[in-house]
Amino acid sequence: MHDSSQVARLRDALADAEYTVDGCLDALGPQAYGALSRSETVPALRSLRGDGGPLATLIRLFLLQAPVPYAQARAALPFDEAVAGGLLERTGDEVRAAVDIRPYGEADTDWWVVSDLGSGIGGVSGPVRPDHVLGIGGASTTLAGITVREPVGRALDLGTGCGVQALHASRHAGAVTATDVNRRALDLTRLTMALSGVSNVGLAEGSLFDPVEGEKFDLIVSNPPFVISPKGRFTYRDAGMPGDEICRRLVARAPEYLNDGGYCQLLANWQHVKGEDWEDRLREWLAPTGCDAWVVQREVQDPAQYAELWLRDAGDHHDAGYAARYDAWLDAFEQDGVEGVGFGWITLRKSGAERPVVHIEDWPHAVEQPLGAEIAAWFGRQERLRGLDDAALLDTAFTLASAVLQEQTGQPGAEDPEYVVLRQQRGMCRADRVDTVGAALAGASDGRLTAGAIVDAIAELLGEERVALRDAVPGTLRSLVADGFLLFPGQD
Repeated sequence: MHDSSQVARLRDALADAEYTVDGCLDALGPQAYGALSRSETVPALRSLRGDGGPLATLIRLFLLQAPVPYAQARAALPFDEAVAGGLLERTGDEVRAAVDIRPYGEADTDWWVVSDLGSGIGGVSGPVRPDHVLGIGGASTTLAGITVREPVGRALDLGTGCGVQALHASRHAGAVTATDVNRRALDLTRLTMALSGVSNVGLAEGSLFDPVEGEKFDLIVSNPPFVISPKGRFTYRDAGMPGDEICRRLVARAPEYLNDGGYCQLLANWQHVKGEDWEDRLREWLAPTGCDAWVVQREVQDPAQYAELWLRDAGDHHDAGYAARYDAWLDAFEQDGVEGVGFGWITLRKSGAERPVVHIEDWPHAVEQPLGAEIAAWFGRQERLRGLDDAALLDTAFTLASAVLQEQTGQPGAEDPEYVVLRQQRGMCRADRVDTVGAALAGASDGRLTAGAIVDAIAELLGEERVALRDAVPGTLRSLVADGFLLFPGQD
């Protein structure tokens, strides 16, 4: 369905039926709507019993991927055009969805995302074609949440899939280019954009950066086919490259396509190889880029867990060849010395600094999405810290960030705590252990006194040498600022 008038009629039908995120939530209720995220349709089907209206029909067709009576489908949609466009299939008196059309949104915007029918819903046990186009999932929403949403001129969604990242970028970029090696993905993304009324996204076919050779962008986002598999079977997840090479190549080539000050943000998997520190592996990727970089590892799975995850993803756990595929996966990991696989995100910023900041951390704990603003603030703090020597740092009046709590741990009745932890309640929800001086410095930072003046007061209170304490504090101070516990003047 590429005729603009046909798409407009379909869009009007979806909107008129209130087939939106809010409309579906109201129709199903929070329990049934939440169950859909777990691929469970029974609560939703119960909620819709006896309802043959347009919204219920669209929910059954596209969210539940269940058959509906022909008469109901015809009443809900421009039926003949939807069939001709490959969106619906009719068998006798029943109609089924041929693709997934899912309401999606951001702030006050309603979108519709088109993808292939989802695994585990409506009897679809797994991708039925190598060029399967994955719909909205945990990975795509995670990347959307961590992306820096500053206004930019040009953005690139590399490996767009069904176009989720391009939709988000369209709101704050003058122009967006969405690329994919999978032509079917581009076809469905084209329909996603048309249904959603988005006109500033252009499409280009090809692998990695090939379709945009010689171009520059202010923002690059990618949810690449990062799965480390023994054999590439599905375009949406398998790059057909050895190990974690696809992610290494993206990191290596991204700076060439970034404007100064631009960001590249991607989800990635990386191997934990026997005898090698995983952080060193990532540093080898990042060092040649010349970019400031922040890597967050969110999870690590052992080889068996990892193989099981992606075998289930493909529906192979229902297949007679499950054991053989599982065995092949473990053979490949054993051959390469892989002891685990890390999941996480990588953000690069082309700062132009002579000494780029590279920070790699393991943070499997809860965070508060969206994190885009926090990630932008993190890079801003590193930039400012880089320009301050210790004297200038102590001459700055910092402010304790909001939503920071202090926790003390020690034996009951003890005069002093064994240790003190500062804990953020927002953003990354960090917990940094500090000593008495660090806790006192944070507590007294209200923007009125410089850090040096506070340190002098602490030295007098503790009976310590003022100069010695001034020499000892900058390391702790830099850490508290870098992690966002203390804010520069003018920051929120």
